[in-house]
Amino acid sequence: MDSATILALVVGYLLGSIPFVLLLTRLAGKGDIRDIGSGNIGATNVLRTGSKGLAAATLLLDAVKGAAAVIVAQRVWPDAVNFAAAGALIGHLYPVWLRFKGGKGVATMLGILVPLFWQAALVYALLWVGLLLVLRISSVAGMTAAASAPVTAAVLGEQALFPMLLGFALLVIWKHRENIRRLAKGEEPRVGRKA
Repeated sequence: MDSATILALVVGYLLGSIPFVLLLTRLAGKGDIRDIGSGNIGATNVLRTGSKGLAAATLLLDAVKGAAAVIVAQRVWPDAVNFAAAGALIGHLYPVWLRFKGGKGVATMLGILVPLFWQAALVYALLWVGLLLVLRISSVAGMTAAASAPVTAAVLGEQALFPMLLGFALLVIWKHRENIRRLAKGEEPRVGRKA
């Protein structure tokens, strides 16, 4: 592994690991988001504070840090873009600053896709938003959107991206394992309703 690859991976990880949600909720006087609801540091849990604006800002910033990692690598280390993308997602899922207990990666993965593979980002966003509006189950919408990325790569012949996107999708689904257990029991809460 050369120095450019290592740098891209490290920069991607550091960007991905920025806990924007903790900064936002503390600045807004909401306390530590990890003490609320599911304890997750994602936008859905921020909704449980009653602030749609904070939830939207969290979603946006989580996506922006994923996109930023890819854009920086595209300009500085073009041969190591995939490593920066992987670093960003892993940084969000397992941030060193939070004892490796991060978010579930749905917004960050979307952000990564926007500059990396815009067609997959479009399918991802449509599925995520569409399923969320219809089913109102955040976990189902997020996991389905994540799973769509490698499928889109396969359909559009992007073989070089397929293995990485499949790995990303599996990581996002793995981070939703508690949600899957609740879904199996019929106990998964819907967005807009109290758990």
